[in-house]
Amino acid sequence: MEKKLDTKILEQGAEVLQGLQPVRAIDHYLNGFHVMKDDPSLHMEAHHYCKGLNEEFTQCVIFDGNTAASNIIGLEYIISERLFETLADDEKPNWHPHNYEILSGQLVLPGVPAIAEKAALEKKLNSYGKTWHVWDTGHAGHPAAHALPVGKPLLAWSYNRDGEAPEGLVESRDERMGIDTAEKRAERASFAAQARPQLGVDALKSKLPGAAAPPGVRAR
Repeated sequence: MEKKLDTKILEQGAEVLQGLQPVRAIDHYLNGFHVMKDDPSLHMEAHHYCKGLNEEFTQCVIFDGNTAASNIIGLEYIISERLFETLADDEKPNWHPHNYEILSGQLVLPGVPAIAEKAALEKKLNSYGKTWHVWDTGHAGHPAAHALPVGKPLLAWSYNRDGEAPEGLVESRDERMGIDTAEKRAERASFAAQARPQLGVDALKSKLPGAAAPPGVRAR
């Protein structure tokens, strides 16, 4: 349904008069991919708009695109390995590992120069994310899912082996955004020596047809 003219005018006025500081504090954009942990038939591209609270904690709002018409579909919290180790044992299974996303080249900061992107993602090595998706507006193989955010929130997970992403998902992103995932993978190969074994790497091993992973991606 289109917005009425008076609604648009009110929104424009609010944008000028209200602070909207929490939204304007968002300071970087990450693009990557998620699969739902309890339903690994659901795969999607995820656009993260994030705010770094400090060197060890980042919070992100997840959208289904990167345009003004995009919908909010979830949220993600990213924490360092040190903070992850402070979590209770029954909480840790909610947090997915990030090393494959980084070392594979799949996680990117669109528009950021390669040197700066590499430096930023090196800081995320060995980190973990807790992600809830609350609206499936479309996923791989099903471009139009639900018109409203119905159903229970779904815990999202990361890919941890080559081949776990559906054919064409990463390639479609790369073509649309002018990204070369293979090139980024090669550029980040030097990170492998810093990568430590992570919990959650094998969480979907029996459910997704993955193969090998880049050096540095190991389960613990």
